[in-house]
Amino acid sequence: MRYAVQWLRSLIFTTQAYLMMVPMALAFLPWALVDRRGAWAAVHVWTGWVRWTASWMIGLKSEVRGPVPQGEVMIAAKHQSFFDIILLCNVLPRPKFIMKKQLLWTPIVGWYALRIGCVPVDRGRRGAAIKAMVEQVNAGTREPGQLIIFPQGTRVAPGVEAEYKVGVAVLYQELGAPVIPVACNVGVFWPRQAIYRKPGLAVVEFLPEIPAGKPMREFLSEVRGVVEDRSNALMAEAGFALPAPGPADGH
Repeated sequence: MRYAVQWLRSLIFTTQAYLMMVPMALAFLPWALVDRRGAWAAVHVWTGWVRWTASWMIGLKSEVRGPVPQGEVMIAAKHQSFFDIILLCNVLPRPKFIMKKQLLWTPIVGWYALRIGCVPVDRGRRGAAIKAMVEQVNAGTREPGQLIIFPQGTRVAPGVEAEYKVGVAVLYQELGAPVIPVACNVGVFWPRQAIYRKPGLAVVEFLPEIPAGKPMREFLSEVRGVVEDRSNALMAEAGFALPAPGPADGH
């Protein structure tokens, strides 16, 4: 019975969150058309609304730990569900994403994503996508902001392993900029593809900066290590039992 009640609350919460996107997007549209600050304001207001309603409608509190980057910086973030995007967009002053091109056709989201400076890429052609990422990011350096990339390329459920794509290392090398890793546990409470939202404390944490100039392979290993280790710790803090490691090869 308790699960059914929470599922119903989750359905109501999710429905109202997406419905509220429409009046808020329309309210900020005139400002967003003439000034990007209007688009960022719309993003901050809607994501703040989602965090607030989640806290009392479904019992899902949220917390952001670590110093929030303010200037031009690249962020390599763990991605478990839509909620980590919501938290990042809510606290970062000028967030912009490396995102899959198909999202451009999503009503409201696609237009606002372009307006805040997101970089759409075609993930179906790996080499061309990486080249396009670098070209488009370099072309957009005049617009300051926090460039967010998900190194695993997609949402990854808690406890599931997925490789870190080379694209994040290519961008790190080509841009010659430091990177802020980000860990999270949000997938424990807000799954990738389900209505049910679990009550608890969802956390996104900004980790110490990785300085520019490291070899690509070393950087990729370091960002994977710090993000996965800290995400696992946050998930354990939330009560999620990580799968036991498999036997070593040959045993």
